[in-house]
Amino acid sequence: MAQYVEVERARNMSGLRLVLTPGVPGPWSESAKGILHVKKLSYVKARQEILGANVALVQWTGQATAPVAAWNDEPPRSTWIEQLYLFERLAPEPRLIPREFDERVLMFGLANEICGENGFGWSKRNIMVREHTRPGMDPGVVEFFAKLGRKYGYTPEAGKTAPARCAEIMTRLASRLQEQRKKGSKFFIGNGLTALDIYWACFAALIKPMPEEQCPMPPDFRALYTNTDPVVAAAAAPILFEHRDFIYRNNLELPVDC
Repeated sequence: MAQYVEVERARNMSGLRLVLTPGVPGPWSESAKGILHVKKLSYVKARQEILGANVALVQWTGQATAPVAAWNDEPPRSTWIEQLYLFERLAPEPRLIPREFDERVLMFGLANEICGENGFGWSKRNIMVREHTRPGMDPGVVEFFAKLGRKYGYTPEAGKTAPARCAEIMTRLASRLQEQRKKGSKFFIGNGLTALDIYWACFAALIKPMPEEQCPMPPDFRALYTNTDPVVAAAAAPILFEHRDFIYRNNLELPVDC
């Protein structure tokens, strides 16, 4: 079981610290952990409370969301792209950002479609908010998801368009993997692992989580992550999950330890 320190203590430490939400395999957090695992970088885990006030975290970083990466006295980094560049600098090998220009542009473009604002993860979260704030649902559930929606600027229109956005991204990712497979590669870019492979492997949990023995999580979160939207389901090509399983089996830590 993962060991956590409080944010106040982590703030005063040196070295690498990563603020995470205990017990919740959030895809942004799991991606950061996965990159650190591949690069064999040791770090201290600090505790964030999901949708809590997280006063100490706000005082330190100016926001209340995990993950956050901090290195010595440098400004803490709360976005996926800042974190990737930090980890790449701290451990240049194995390299997860392609050297070649066109490959690098492609990787960051597709990674942003997965991790960035209005991307796959963002849109899947909008679906969750839409589905759990319907009239007649348990008031406690509605309040939790309404708060989540307020935090990330949810609107009814965003909830309506989110399935098509997820499907568009998944279709493009599946097409890319099929193109690569024809060239003899199991990776999104070139013939080796990049950060993009890790991002999709972790974000795929938002459609179909890995089995309990590989990724233990509270039953409520397993149900929440498991996709029920028909538009998204139609785009869930098997190759996407074959890729997820391949990356976890060969590169990431199993079982997932939250």
